[in-house]
Amino acid sequence: MSDIIDVQTSDQKAEDLKAIGWVSYVLHLIVALGVVIPGAQPGAALLIVALVIDLVKKGDAEGTWQANHFSWRIRTVIWAGVLYIVTAPLWLLFFLPGWIAWGLISIWFLYRIVRGMVAMNKSQAVDA
Repeated sequence: MSDIIDVQTSDQKAEDLKAIGWVSYVLHLIVALGVVIPGAQPGAALLIVALVIDLVKKGDAEGTWQANHFSWRIRTVIWAGVLYIVTAPLWLLFFLPGWIAWGLISIWFLYRIVRGMVAMNKSQAVDA
């Protein structure tokens, strides 16, 4: 009986976190689209807000399928940031390689956000 209660509690907790997850995904999506679409730079502030939300609320998602989404978004931001920093010198040396590298990173970032949104819409963890 207690397992049934735990499952219901876990499922309810995951559903309760969905609104926060959507807010975070939408903020990520706005930033991702802003990077891919020329001239539509919303700024890194939105990304920082989304990252803070994910870091603060991640503990609340432990034991639910939502925990996977929080980790997914956090890893996506960290990896994108590292890749942007590592490829930044390409902009200083040669414009075209920097543009290509950042374009590919941005497309990868957008793909990860959309993939996460699709999985969350199905109330499923993101397949890693």
